[in-house]
Amino acid sequence: MPISKNALVRSTVLFLLLGLAALLAIVGAMVWLVNETAVNSSNLIKARSERSALITLRGLGQDAETGQRGYLLTSNPAYLAPYNDARAKFPDQMETVQSAYADEPEQAALAARLRQTMTEKFAELEQTIELAKSGRYAEALAIVNADRGRALMDEARVFFARSIERADQTVLDSIARQQRGIEMLRWVTFLGALVIIAVVGGSIWTVWQYTRQLVEAQREVAVLNADLERRVSERTADLGRANEEIQRFAYIVTHDLRAPLVNIMGFTSELEASLGALQEYVGEVVAPPAADASADAADETGKAEAARVAAFEDLPEAIGFIRSSTRKMDGLINAILKLSREGRRTLKPETIDLQGLLENAANAVHHQIADAGGEVVIVGRPPALLSDRLTLEQIFGNLLDNAVKYRSKDRPLRVRIEAGIGPGNTVVVKVEDNGRGIAAQDHERIFELFRRSGSQDQAGEGIGLAHVRSMARNIGGDIGVQSELGTGSTFEITFARDLRKVIGAI
Repeated sequence: MPISKNALVRSTVLFLLLGLAALLAIVGAMVWLVNETAVNSSNLIKARSERSALITLRGLGQDAETGQRGYLLTSNPAYLAPYNDARAKFPDQMETVQSAYADEPEQAALAARLRQTMTEKFAELEQTIELAKSGRYAEALAIVNADRGRALMDEARVFFARSIERADQTVLDSIARQQRGIEMLRWVTFLGALVIIAVVGGSIWTVWQYTRQLVEAQREVAVLNADLERRVSERTADLGRANEEIQRFAYIVTHDLRAPLVNIMGFTSELEASLGALQEYVGEVVAPPAADASADAADETGKAEAARVAAFEDLPEAIGFIRSSTRKMDGLINAILKLSREGRRTLKPETIDLQGLLENAANAVHHQIADAGGEVVIVGRPPALLSDRLTLEQIFGNLLDNAVKYRSKDRPLRVRIEAGIGPGNTVVVKVEDNGRGIAAQDHERIFELFRRSGSQDQAGEGIGLAHVRSMARNIGGDIGVQSELGTGSTFEITFARDLRKVIGAI
């Protein structure tokens, strides 16, 4: 199943969320284990400290009792060394044991009881030793045989045994919990790793599938582009041939139209020449009728007057109309021939200094603009380009001629030319004037063949801007206008910076 871009995004987000969840689970488990380890370690240390303190305290009691018995049996003072050592250490060690149970009320109470028991035991040991030292062995042995000291020691041993067992159990429980935490971390890490591996695998598979589809799509696009380029080349060639046919047809038609037009113009000239002789004859023959002329004479005179009117009024007017129409038709035919010849002209790309070309175009109309009290200003940095010089000269020459021709009569003419680089490696030139402007509804109309805008107070056939647009398109560009009636116009011409690419595409 093809993977769409949206599906890829959704899958990527899902995989990221799963991977994030797995990482959070692993991190959470590690944080929990660290906390649990800290608690277990604290409990373990505390239990071991309690156990160590208890064993040490129990050892002190046993050492004291052993020293007492050895002295009572041998009367040798050397046996009192363990007793004296234990007696000296007992208070601090007992304090250590009680401190270990400070935060456990029940154990603290038992430790207090132990302190009392051990204190009584040491008191009993001291009493017997002092009696023995004074030679009263019988009394000392009587106290020992009374089993008061053994009972105290048995009570202490019970406490030691239970407390040590409790500490050992705490140690075992802490170790067990630590093991369970480690096992849990192992499983969480294992499962998290599986999820992450699955996420990475799924992501790789999804990206691989999508990449494979992209590669296939690129191949298909390449094939389509190649086919499209072929079809565009074929269509361009067809259009080129059709354009050539149209140009040939226009040339043939205008050439064929010119032949009868020349005949009409020639016969009109002959007719006009003959009209002079006719007028001379009619002027001599026709005379005003006499007052007593007969009806027949008056009728003849009326006919003569009609002939005079035809010779001096009707025929000259008709010949004038014929000559005016033939001149107009001749101008239109010449315009069509000019466009046809321009369309068949081979474009010659060459390196052009656009700055110099614009300056030459401005110099060509300098006197006319100076007479109108105006000026031409070239701004910007016109780039160097490869194009057809004659085409560009005709384009800018035509635009500057129009600026002069259609200037406003009530203000000095100002023409501003700005050139620069446009998008797609094109050149953009703006020709701005403060002339009489163009009405909004005529912005496209002025580029149509034989169509003109505004008052027709200037001679022309209406082919100038149509010719400019045709030439601009021939060099890979176009022309447009922004204008406001009574304010001025800005013509923007765009064309290819490298004409060779345009010619190659054609």
